[in-house]
Amino acid sequence: MKKFALLFIILCSCSQNNPKKTYDFTTVFEKSEGKETATYEETILYYKNLAQAYPEISIDSIGETDSGKPLHLVTLNPDKVFDFSQIRANNKRILLINNGIHPGESDGIDATMLLYRDIAQGTIEIPKHTVLATIPIYNIGGSLNRNSTTRTNQNGPVSYGFRGNAQNYDLNRDFIKCDTKNARAFTEIYHLVNPDVFIDNHVSNGADYQYTLTHLFTQHNKLGGDLGNYIHTEMMPKLEEKLAAKDWDITPYVNVFNRTPETGFNQFMDYPRYSTGYTTLFNTLGMMVETHMLKPYKQRVEGTYELMKSMIDIIEEDYQKIQWKQISKEEHIRDYAETYTLDWKIDTSKTSTLSFKGFEGNRIPSEVTGAQRLKYDRTKPFTKDVVYNNYFEPSIEVSVPSAYIIPQGWWKVIELLKLNQVEMRQFKNDTTITVESYEVESYESRKMPYEGHYQHYNTKVVKTEKEVTFLKGDYIINTHQNAFRYLMETLEPEAPDSFFNWNFFDTILQQKEGFSPYVWEDIAKALLDKNPDLKTEFEQKKQTDTNFYNNWYAQLDWLHKQSDYYEKAHLQYPVYRLH
Repeated sequence: MKKFALLFIILCSCSQNNPKKTYDFTTVFEKSEGKETATYEETILYYKNLAQAYPEISIDSIGETDSGKPLHLVTLNPDKVFDFSQIRANNKRILLINNGIHPGESDGIDATMLLYRDIAQGTIEIPKHTVLATIPIYNIGGSLNRNSTTRTNQNGPVSYGFRGNAQNYDLNRDFIKCDTKNARAFTEIYHLVNPDVFIDNHVSNGADYQYTLTHLFTQHNKLGGDLGNYIHTEMMPKLEEKLAAKDWDITPYVNVFNRTPETGFNQFMDYPRYSTGYTTLFNTLGMMVETHMLKPYKQRVEGTYELMKSMIDIIEEDYQKIQWKQISKEEHIRDYAETYTLDWKIDTSKTSTLSFKGFEGNRIPSEVTGAQRLKYDRTKPFTKDVVYNNYFEPSIEVSVPSAYIIPQGWWKVIELLKLNQVEMRQFKNDTTITVESYEVESYESRKMPYEGHYQHYNTKVVKTEKEVTFLKGDYIINTHQNAFRYLMETLEPEAPDSFFNWNFFDTILQQKEGFSPYVWEDIAKALLDKNPDLKTEFEQKKQTDTNFYNNWYAQLDWLHKQSDYYEKAHLQYPVYRLH
């Protein structure tokens, strides 16, 4: 009996020495009365503590960033299931929230901390059909580079991170080219999570107006089909209505600079370099939140919080509709069987009208420069009908090939294809095939560096058919797969965010072999003597082109390019197409 009593005392003593840990989940934002944002360390510790306290929350570290620290993924699932393949099998919709891509725009960082806590604690209704996943801070290097001055126009918080990452890249231009470890880690997370809906939280100021919240949904014509129709006619209006019912007015992202919005503005075209443009390539319904940086920080965070709550409500209501992520490959390809749009222009035959709440703006003399400057008068608010151009039509279209073939030597491109889970196979033997081949006819390049590149644009190609021998180990990529859009946007050189335009193939633009004129003169003479048709074409070109006639080197170079001596790799785009 004494032994049992002694054991009971020991157990009680151990229990008293190891009480269950309690946490204070009041955020830095709340403690500062809406004036401060959490640091990177405070944010990650907060989520780790949430995961310790609530089994509905899990935190993982995935990949690495340029800062040397990993990205974190925090998942909230009332079912306590954190295997995403199982989550999808359980017919749950998945919302992925990205925060701190520009860490000075920290509203989403604090709002998502509040959202996770309030759902876990039951302060707000726990979603039944929606699983939340968030990257707490995407740009870790920028978050660690904390200051109080670089957001010149911004009204709080007291201090915040910097826009550039640890390599000074703007991460919201890196989703296709993946120059950063951040983008590669995001790609890994994105394909792991495979979200139905994606929100990227930002702050912006293109003009002054009454709204705290603006939205930037992915462009509906570009998204296309049932997805584009749903996001344009159902999801976006529902979000606006739900927020208006809470006295949170919202308007589309005000895409103007140094002018007043009431003259009208266009929807922003989110190409795949941007987060929502990238997620669109894999059929995710994407939007950016753009709060107005001139509004107080507390107000902006609270607005972001309410917007995310409203989006969860929409997903809960429409969870049965939002099933396009499970679409079959056959259905996915069917709408794009013949052509695919690579670029877009504003459709001037269609517009929308916004009942826009702004402030009067005038041009007055600047006391700094003496020139006319824009000045808004907040004592003169207005509500006016404003033209909003949010319909686009194709400007560049291309036929859809059945497959692409890319030689194994272009391993940097192949690495990115594999990272994005592109299905491909390698030739088991050397193989000769008739393919569609592109030759680069013309292109322009930026004169100043843009995100680490002298990016090309206005690229034009000429398509021909030819027999090409591919080597064992070269890759053939069927377009009939989930990564269809990604393949079209990256491998078609005329696409604005193609790998060609992002300089992945620049070595083909430089001629590697040339000629010495004193040697080539004799060979060229023999070439003309043996080819009367070529000689006729040569003489006609001299007669019709004065510059050509007056430039002896250009004449020799032209003849060289018509001969077998001219290298085949120059301007030959090395990705080939199959019918």
